[in-house]
Amino acid sequence: MSITTATFRERKERGEKITILTAYDCPTAALMDEAGVDAVLVGDSMGNVVMGMENTLGVTMDMMLHHVKMVRAGVKHAMLIADMPFLSYQVSVEDAVRNAGRLVAEGGAQAVKLEGPARMFGNVIHGIIRTGIPVMGHLGLTPQSVHQIGGYKVQGRGEEQARRLRTEAMELQAAGCFAIVLECIPAEVAAEISQSLAIPTIGIGAGPDCDGQVLVSHDMLGWGKTRFTKTFADARTVMRSAFGAYVREVKDGTFPGKEQCYE
Repeated sequence: MSITTATFRERKERGEKITILTAYDCPTAALMDEAGVDAVLVGDSMGNVVMGMENTLGVTMDMMLHHVKMVRAGVKHAMLIADMPFLSYQVSVEDAVRNAGRLVAEGGAQAVKLEGPARMFGNVIHGIIRTGIPVMGHLGLTPQSVHQIGGYKVQGRGEEQARRLRTEAMELQAAGCFAIVLECIPAEVAAEISQSLAIPTIGIGAGPDCDGQVLVSHDMLGWGKTRFTKTFADARTVMRSAFGAYVREVKDGTFPGKEQCYE
């Protein structure tokens, strides 16, 4: 049975945690799907982790569509969510609806995620939802606003900021979002928001009391070293070791061996 937005709501009602990981290619997405992850997010984090960009601002719609299509080919059970990249929804409602529609119709996504509060993007969220496309919100550290917020740092510290986040979360729920990502905010603030909402919260650097968690796959496989990530398997070291072994065996003539040759 495939995961849907209704599944997200049911998981929250039952107190069952939701699991999300990012993927940018078919083989990785297929492994996540086989492992039982609830949703695969094609994040604009691809700009950082697979394209070598300094931030996510250079990721375009064409780039997103390219990777969403690849991930779609590997996902059979999990829900597929696609990030809306910088300038794909900030300019106008018409642009936002068109771009969200491309991610669904051309890419095969089942939902889109966009960053920012309803006071700025409520009309955009309404427009996308009116076309039948579910929208996931994103509050706290919003990477597309990195220059405005002054870098990658914790948000929601202090009562005034915490109160603003709580209000913004309620407003995104009222706007129709089916879930909200809470990134890099104090755990106690995330817990309060999660308890106050009927829709699920998905934490990344927001503590254990969110209704689910999301991680950038490269971070949990050994590339990331931020406080809120954990290396579940050091694939980076394993890959580097394999590449080194290949180089040595080719140079010393042990690869290819007889077993790798045709008679």
